[in-house]
Amino acid sequence: MRILASLPKPLLAAIASLFALATILYSVLWMYDARWRPRVELGFDERYVASGNYERLVVVYPGSPAEKAGLQADDRILKINGSPLKNDDSLGDEWEKHKPGDSVRLTVQRDGGPAPFVVTGVFRAAGGASTEGRVQELGKDIAGTYPIAFLIVGLAVLFLRLEDANAWLLALLFAGFIAVPNFSNNFLGLGPYWRPFAADYRAIFDNMFAGLFCFFFAVFPTHSPLDRRAPWLKWTALVVAACFIPVPYGLTRLRLAPILYASVVLGLVSLIWNAATTDMPEARRKIRVILWGTLVGVVPGVSMLAANDFLGFHVPGWLLVPIIVLLWLFPLSFAYAVVKHRVLEIPVLLKRSARYLLVQRGFLFLQLTVSVAAAVLFAWALARTRLLTPAGLTGGIAFGSVLALGGLRIQKAASERIDRAFFRKAYDARLIMEDLAQKTRTATNRAELASFLDDHLNEAVRPASLVIYLESSNGQLSAERGQVPSQLRMISAAEPALPALARHGRPWEVSGNELRKDSPGVSALSSLQPECLAPMLGRDGRLVGLIVLGARLSEEPYSREDHQLLAAVASQAGLALESIRLGEQIAERIEVERRTAQEMQFAREVQARLFPQKTPVLKTLDYVGGCIQARQVGGDYYDFLELRPGRVALVLADVAGKGVSGALLMANLQANLRSQYALALDDLPRLLGSVNHLFYENTADNSYATLFFADYDDSNRRLRYVNCGHLPPLLLRAAPARTKTGAACPAIERLNPTSTVLGLFDDWQCSIAEAQLEPGDILVLYTDGVTEATDAAGEEFGESRLIQTLRSNCQLSAVGLLETIEGAVQQFGGSEQADDITVVVARCRG
Repeated sequence: MRILASLPKPLLAAIASLFALATILYSVLWMYDARWRPRVELGFDERYVASGNYERLVVVYPGSPAEKAGLQADDRILKINGSPLKNDDSLGDEWEKHKPGDSVRLTVQRDGGPAPFVVTGVFRAAGGASTEGRVQELGKDIAGTYPIAFLIVGLAVLFLRLEDANAWLLALLFAGFIAVPNFSNNFLGLGPYWRPFAADYRAIFDNMFAGLFCFFFAVFPTHSPLDRRAPWLKWTALVVAACFIPVPYGLTRLRLAPILYASVVLGLVSLIWNAATTDMPEARRKIRVILWGTLVGVVPGVSMLAANDFLGFHVPGWLLVPIIVLLWLFPLSFAYAVVKHRVLEIPVLLKRSARYLLVQRGFLFLQLTVSVAAAVLFAWALARTRLLTPAGLTGGIAFGSVLALGGLRIQKAASERIDRAFFRKAYDARLIMEDLAQKTRTATNRAELASFLDDHLNEAVRPASLVIYLESSNGQLSAERGQVPSQLRMISAAEPALPALARHGRPWEVSGNELRKDSPGVSALSSLQPECLAPMLGRDGRLVGLIVLGARLSEEPYSREDHQLLAAVASQAGLALESIRLGEQIAERIEVERRTAQEMQFAREVQARLFPQKTPVLKTLDYVGGCIQARQVGGDYYDFLELRPGRVALVLADVAGKGVSGALLMANLQANLRSQYALALDDLPRLLGSVNHLFYENTADNSYATLFFADYDDSNRRLRYVNCGHLPPLLLRAAPARTKTGAACPAIERLNPTSTVLGLFDDWQCSIAEAQLEPGDILVLYTDGVTEATDAAGEEFGESRLIQTLRSNCQLSAVGLLETIEGAVQQFGGSEQADDITVVVARCRG
C-alpha cells in the first residue's frame, strides 16, 4: 500500500478518473436496465443454471401464456425452437426477435418426468403478468437508485484522499457493492454495444466484493486483532476471489458461495473485534458509527443473498425495497464518520465550516455531484424514452468528465488564495473564543486541552509552526503539541526571560524591542524559530503554560487583533489548566479512596470465607448461622466445627473492637481455635485455655473476646458448653410453662457464663456445663449487636423483644427463624446499624 505515496499525484488522479468513469458508466447502465422491460413475454420468471446450461422456471404467473402452454414452476428449459441454450442471454435474445402473437417452441424437462417434451407458447405484450400499482412502481424506482449513495461517497472520499490507501480500498469496496445486484434481465436492456462492458465490470467487482470486504475491515480503521494474529487471511480472501473472475457468473456463485460468505463473515469479525478491543474513546466513537452502519445496513442484504444462494429463497419485491434502504445506511455511516469524526483525516474545516466546504472543497464536490447527476439524468431520460445508444450515453459521460476536470483545475488554482483570505473571515476572535470557552470547560486532561488549542490557533492565525507547553505535575513546562527537539520536550518556567514574560502577562513579538532573540531564555527556544510567545498564567500570576508560534504562512506580521486573540485564548487556557490540575488532585484523592474501598471489599470477601461455608449434617439438629456486618469488616465470629461424625461444636464469639482492628483480632482468634479444636473431644478446658494463652500473648493488653463454645452430641442430644463471658444463649423449650397469669407459653432457659472472657488474663480457668435438648427445643446464640440495637429514640431492642420474637415464631425452621430475628432487629434499628448482628439458631428435630 505504500506504493501510492511514491506515485505522482497526476497519475493517481488519472487512474482515479478512469475508475470513476467506469463506475459511473456501469451505475448508469444498471439503473437504466433496472427500468427496462422487454416487448414480449410468456409470463414466467426464470434463473439460468450455468452448470446444466438450462433456464429453471422460478414463478409461472396465473393466466399467462406460459401456464396455458402447460409450463410449471421448477421446469427446465433446455432448447428454444430446437436449438440448445448457449448462455444466459439465449432466452432474451430470442425474445427480442418476436412481437405479440408470435409463437415459440420450448423443449422442457420436468423433475421426475421420463423425457424432455416440447411446448408451444404464444407471446403477449410485456406487462401482462404485472399487478403492480403505484406503490410497487415507486418501490422499484427507489430500488433502481441503489448505486447512487455508494457512488457519491466512494468517489468523494477517493478524490479527497488520492494518496490514502484506505480511500482506494473504500472506493473499490463500494464498487463491489454496486456490482453485487444482478441485471434484472441478464443485460438484455443494454443491447450488444454495452453488454460486454457491463458483464466484465460485474464479473470483476462482484467476485472481488467479498475479498475486498474482508481486506478492508482487516486494516481499517486500524489493523484488527484478527489481522494481527493471521495477516495472511485477508490476502487469501482477495487472491481466491480474483482467481474466479474469469469464471461465468452462475458457476462462480455455485462454487464460490461458501468462500464468499466466509470472507464477509471474517470482515464482520474484524470490525466487531476492533470495536470491542479499542481502548481510546475517540477511536471507539469512530468505529461505533461504522459498526452500526455495517450491521444494520449490510447484514440484512447479505442474509438475503445467502438465503437465495443456499436455500433457493426468492426474495419478494416488497422485502427488497426496505433491504436496499437499509443498505444505504452503510455508505451514509461512512460519510458521517468521515465528516464528523475524521476517520480518513479529511481536513478539519470540512467538518466544521459549511462556507469553507463550499469554497475550498466545493469545486471538487460540485464536479463529482454534477457528473453523477448528469449521468443519472441522462439514464433517466433514456429510460423514459426506451432508447439507449452508445453515442448518446457516451455524450452524457463525456459531459460529466469535462465538468470534473474543469472543476479540478479551478479548485487547484484558487486554493492558495482561499486559504489566506478565507480563514480570517470564517474564524474571527468571537467565534474562536466562544468555541474554545465551551470546549475548555469539558477538557479533562492536558492532552485534550492542548489539542483544542492546537486546532483553534492553527485555524485562526495559520502559523508555520505551533508548540504548546503546559505545566506538568512536576512543575516543569512540557511540550504537549508540536514538533520539538528532544532537549526541548521539558523546559523550566524559571528559564531566563520567561519570568519577565509572565510578569508582562501579554503576548510578545520575539523580533520586537520588548524581547530580543538573543535573550538567554529565547535562545533556548531558537530551534523552534519563534515569532510570538503567548504566556498562560494561573490565578496567582504563575506561568503555567506557553504558546510558541512561528511565522505566519501569509508572511504577514502578527497584528494587534492577533495579539488580543492570543491573550484571550491564553487567559482562558490558563484558567482551564488550573481547573485540570485541581481535578487531578481530586482524582488522586478519589483514587486513594477507591483503592481503600477496594481493599476493604477484598477484606470483607476474605472474612466472609472465614465463616463456615457448609454445615456438617446432623440427624437430630437443624442449625444455621448468619452475620450482618455494620462495616466492611467486623469482629463477630461464628463457626461450626465437626469434632467427629455425630459431634459438632457450635461457636460464637465477639471480639472487642470494630472495623479493621476487630476483624484482625477475629481472624487471630479463629486461627487459634481452628488449629486446635480436635482437643475439644477429650479436654475442652485445655483447648480453651490454650486459645486464651495464644490470644493473650499475641494481642494488646486491652484486647479480649467473649466466646460461647458448645459440643453437641447427635446420638443423645446432649449439649456440653463453656460460656466465656458471652451473653447467655437462650434455650426455648418445646414443653410449655405456666406464667403468673396462668397462661401456657414456651419456657426459656439461659446458658449463663462459666468463665471469664478470653485474652485479658494469662491465668485462666473454666468449667463445663451441660444441657439436655428435647425434640422441638430451640437454641439461639447471639451477640450484643442484637440486643443493643437502638431505635431513633435511643431505646434498645433488648433481650425481652428477642424472647418475644422467638415465642411468636417458634414454629419456623432454623433458617426462617434466623431471617425473622435479623429482620426484626434491622427494622427496629432503622437504616443506621451500630454493631454487627450475628445469630446462630439450632432447632432440635423429633
